[in-house]
Amino acid sequence: MLYPSAMADDRSAGRITLAQVAAEAGVSLSTVSKVLNGRPDVSAPTRVRVEELLDEHGYRRSAPTPPEAPLLEIVFHELDSIWSMQLIRGVQNIARRNGVSVVLTETGTRHSPGADWVEGVLRRRPLGVVLVFSTLPDELKKKLWSRAIPFVIVDPAGDPEPDVPSVGSANWAGGLAATRHLLDLGHRRIAVITGPEDMLCSLARLDGFRSALGMAGIAPDPALVRYGDFHVASGREHALDLLRGPDRPTAVFAGSDLQALGVLEAARVLGLQVPEDLSVVGYDDIPPAQWSSPALTTVNQPLERMAEEAAQMLLRLRGDRGAGRAEPRQDDRAEGAGPETRIELGTRLVVRDSTRAPKEPAGR
Repeated sequence: MLYPSAMADDRSAGRITLAQVAAEAGVSLSTVSKVLNGRPDVSAPTRVRVEELLDEHGYRRSAPTPPEAPLLEIVFHELDSIWSMQLIRGVQNIARRNGVSVVLTETGTRHSPGADWVEGVLRRRPLGVVLVFSTLPDELKKKLWSRAIPFVIVDPAGDPEPDVPSVGSANWAGGLAATRHLLDLGHRRIAVITGPEDMLCSLARLDGFRSALGMAGIAPDPALVRYGDFHVASGREHALDLLRGPDRPTAVFAGSDLQALGVLEAARVLGLQVPEDLSVVGYDDIPPAQWSSPALTTVNQPLERMAEEAAQMLLRLRGDRGAGRAEPRQDDRAEGAGPETRIELGTRLVVRDSTRAPKEPAGR
């Protein structure tokens, strides 16, 4: 809102009308009004230009836009998982090199941040935001674009919309590699405990598992497929159920290292030796994987590097914002945000001590 004194048409006194601001910016009077009222339906470059002119001519607003803070913000739905520390470290690595700080926020669900989060980030005005979520609702995207705050999703959890910059990893290939390793050892009755059924990364790892079985001529047994939540307790509970059956699996592929640790605990409770009685493969390669007993065979997902790539992408987008490219162009939205804003990193199998050939050869 403008104070009345700002409305006089007196250029010599440094005051002009909104219509003159609109003419100088090359936009309509309604666009200037939208900028003043914080409306989201204004492109970021236009908003920046109008705000610069308003400041230049000394308009006083009741809620002035705060200055940009030298911060990178990273946002999680939970901070108690071990892999979150690797993501934080990756963002911190890039922040340190660029002389900025990192702020952490916990909000929302695994799918998107809470609706109230965006008001806080608009007040903080960081250089950019790394989001560890599946996607971002349209209304939140528009608000961030309206204030020229770039954002990137670090996406071990899905396939964001084409207009959302993201960094992910090859989940299908990781599931394929884990299962092929067990098949090559001679296992044929292999269970899988993947993540939540409504997360695309869980489904991609499961598809990789099924593809490996199919290539080996083995029909997947639905009784050996379980959906967990990527945490230790779900791995333990599902493994106890699987391993107590009369025809238990000889190997388990867990969709996260935390679930794999739960499988190791279930085997201990039931008196089974790993890997003599049961082989176990995890996913992520978090630090505890190499210190478990036995050391865990797992799929390395380069979480720290994913976060580094996301932070570097943010700084590139911030530079584009200065050149007028904070909000994706219309053709970007139609065809995808472009290769520079969609990165998928490779995964690799790390073989340690939790896998070996089954006691009984297949078919006996």
